[in-house]
Parts: sequence; structure tokens; C-alpha cells
Amino acid sequence: MSDRPHLMIPGPVDLPDSVRAASGAPARSHLSPTFVDSFGDALRRTRVLFGAPSGQPFILAGSGTLAMEAAAANLIETGDAVLVISTGVFGDRFAAIAERLGAEAHVLRAEAGETVSFDAVAAALERHAVKVVTVTHVDTSTGVRCDPAPIAALARDHGALTILDGVCSVGGEPLAQESWGIDLALTASQKALAAPAGLALLVASPEALDAWSRRRTPVRSYYVDWGNWLPIMEGYEAGTPGYFGTPAVGLVAALAESLSLAVEEGLDRRMERHRLLGAACRAALHALDVSIVPVREEIAASTLTCAFLPEGIELGALLPAVRAAGAVIAGGLHPKIRTRSFRIGHMGAVDRGILADTVAAVEEGLAACGHPVRRGTARRALAEVFDEAA
Repeated sequence: MSDRPHLMIPGPVDLPDSVRAASGAPARSHLSPTFVDSFGDALRRTRVLFGAPSGQPFILAGSGTLAMEAAAANLIETGDAVLVISTGVFGDRFAAIAERLGAEAHVLRAEAGETVSFDAVAAALERHAVKVVTVTHVDTSTGVRCDPAPIAALARDHGALTILDGVCSVGGEPLAQESWGIDLALTASQKALAAPAGLALLVASPEALDAWSRRRTPVRSYYVDWGNWLPIMEGYEAGTPGYFGTPAVGLVAALAESLSLAVEEGLDRRMERHRLLGAACRAALHALDVSIVPVREEIAASTLTCAFLPEGIELGALLPAVRAAGAVIAGGLHPKIRTRSFRIGHMGAVDRGILADTVAAVEEGLAACGHPVRRGTARRALAEVFDEAA
């Protein structure tokens, strides 16, 4: 194992060397030709990554929550009705943001580890005339993945816009925003994109931009108002930058490099790598008699695994024991299972070897805490998944 523990939380993630180098390059003006090129490249590659050739990308300094607020603030007005499909903490956060904007939020909330059924969504759309439907692609608090395509199609049939929270999915789960009919998708830089924390990314469809342009009232947030940022994004992509707020120069340069690596790897190959990482991690944990939070394999995320602590194991003992064995993992986040679960991130630049080290560290940590394990069990289970796919 490496002398430094592998960082295997659900973001921030370890950075590829070239991304780290781009982030730490000498300071440049936000109007310098080299930075203008970097920002333009990042915008164009964002469109490719999201599968949105007609979409308008926005790259703002801020976290994933800022991306959520930017999406909501530009598309939601006081008095609007919003349907929130919640599979964890971050679905609930969208409801809170919508209500803060004066909207009426109708929340369909799944139990931890479950999804909301398509029939429940259909029934809610029949009951409520909503302007926006929000869905979390992968909720970081449960490791549950939703299928957003049929939800977006259903929303469109009811005249509603769809916002997809892809903070823990974009770059690691398949996304075809335009063909799926998703009006706005968003993410953050520090997860499956394998870039430094600090950037919020959004791609708005032509329909979303049209809805924004027909608002009855001004956007309530000055900072995230697309009216301020749209000419800036268009200008950087065209090579003619303007100014509204100073972009995060080093972070954007690092993002441009991380997106270049993603395109170079090939999106299909990248998604398959993440799929195998998720399947292998779950197989390794099952071999250690550890239960997974998602109740069905088909709704388990490829980017992180949320698992229950074995009976008698305390989170406060497990995390440092795993760290001592070579990996940093995260505790639970969902309020109903926070003290009974832990999470392993396996996204970005993670490969088979890094994940093998990680599940071995979890095995060692469990053994140190008194959970009965046979040494090598986790690595063997992981290897079987990869070998079968070879």
C-alpha cells in the first residue's frame, strides 16, 4: 500500500497528477489568452460530458449546493409548485431551497436505501400542476441511483421542467441530458470529475433558458442570475471574455484538464470503469458479511457505496482503523442511518488497484474492531468481478 492513505470518501477525491499541476500553475489573469482558451475548452467539454450538444454550460465558483441554488433560483419563482423526488439528504435539500424561494414543494420521500416509484411520481403529477420536477441522480447520503430518463419524459408530458442533481454522478454514471429530455443538469468539480473542490457546473437546455427568459419576476439571487453570467460564458467560449465576477482561474484550469482526461479516456469506457468499481466494491463488502444500504443491486450507485456497520462495530472505531490500514473512508450522512453506516467513494481516477487496497483496508479495519473475517476475502471477491468482465 501507499505510504499515504488512499482518499476514498465521496468527494473531494484524489487528483490525477496533470490536474494537480494545472491547479498549481503560476497565477494568470482571468483575461489572459491561455486562460480564455482553458475556460472555453472547459465549457465545450462540459457540454460533451453532459450529453447536451444544444445546452448552455455555466461554470461558477462555488459548491454543489451553489449549483442546486443556481438551478432553482433561475427556474423557480414565488408561488410556483415543485415536485421533489428525494432519495436522501440532497433531495430534501432541494425542497428546502425551493421553499426558501417561495415555492410550494411537494416531496416524494423514499426510505433510506429505496427509490421513489414511477407510479408515485405519475400520481403526484396528476394531483399537482408543477412547474419543476427535481430528482437526485445519485444521493451521496444513501448511495441510491435513480433512473432520471423516464421521470424527465413524464415531467415533459405534464408541461414541467426537470432539474437533475448530478453532483455525485456526472462523470461516473451515464448521462444523456438532451436525449433524455432533462432541462437542467448540474454537478460539482470535486467528485467524479476528479478536479479540485470549488466549482459548480450547470447545463441548461434551450427550454430551460426559454423558461428563464419568460420569468415574471427578477431572479432573487444577484450572484447566480443567468442574466449576469450568460454573456460571460458565451464570451469565454467565443474567445472574447467579459467581466461580471472574477472566475476561479486555477480551478477552471484544473477542471479543463480533468475534462480533457475524461474525453481522452472515452465516456463509454469511463462509465464502464465506474460500473465495475461499484460492482466490485459491493461484492467485496458482501464477502465480508457487510450489508449495502441500497435495497436492490440495480439502484446501487457506481460512484460510491453506502453500507451498514456490522452489529457490534462502532463507526468511531472503524474509521481510524481503516485509515491506519491505508484508506480514508466516510461515516454515514443520512440522519436515519448516520451512526449505523459508512461510505466508500470510488470515482474519478480510482482504478482496480486503488479499490483493492481500499477494500483490504476495510477488511483490516473490521478485523481490528472484532468483526470475523478471513484475510484476503475482500480482494478475492473484488478480483472475481473484474476477471469476469475481462
